[in-house]
Amino acid sequence: MTAAAHPAPSPSPARRRALLTGGMLGVGTMAAADVVVFHLVLGWHHFYDRATPSVGLLSDGLLQTSYLVLLVAGAFRLADARRAGTLARRSAVAGFVTGLGAFQLFDGVVDHKLLRLHQVRYDVDLLPYDLAWIGSSVVLLVAGLVLVRATRHEGRDRADR
Repeated sequence: MTAAAHPAPSPSPARRRALLTGGMLGVGTMAAADVVVFHLVLGWHHFYDRATPSVGLLSDGLLQTSYLVLLVAGAFRLADARRAGTLARRSAVAGFVTGLGAFQLFDGVVDHKLLRLHQVRYDVDLLPYDLAWIGSSVVLLVAGLVLVRATRHEGRDRADR
C-alpha cells in the first residue's frame, strides 16, 4: 500500500500536552538563564537597550515576569499530568530542549538582528558572539526536534506514560 493509504497517526493528547508543557518550561528556563547571566551578572545588555537605563531595567522586569509566568504555568501543567498518570516524559523532555533552542534562536535572530532591541554585547566585534549565540540555538533546536521525532509514538499506550 502507498503512504497515502496509511496516513500518519495523529499525536496523542498526552504527547501534545507534554510537548507544549516541556516547551513552556524550556522557553522559560532559557529566558531565565539569559536574564540572570547576560543582564544581571555580566551586565552586557538589557532586553531593550534603545532608551534610558530605567527603561532597560523595566524591560528586564517585564521579561522576568513573562518567564516566571511560563515557568509556574509549566510546572503546574507538569504536576497535573504526572498526578493524572498521563505524563509522556520523553515528549516533555523533547519539548523542553526544543523550547530552549527556540527561545535562543528567536532572541538571536529577531531581538538582536531584526528588531535590534539589544545586542549580545557592545563595543566588541559581534560576529563571534552572534555565531556562538545563534549556533548554540540551532544545535539545541535541532536536538529538540530530533527528540520530538523520536517520541512520535509516545503516549499511545499505557506503558509509555
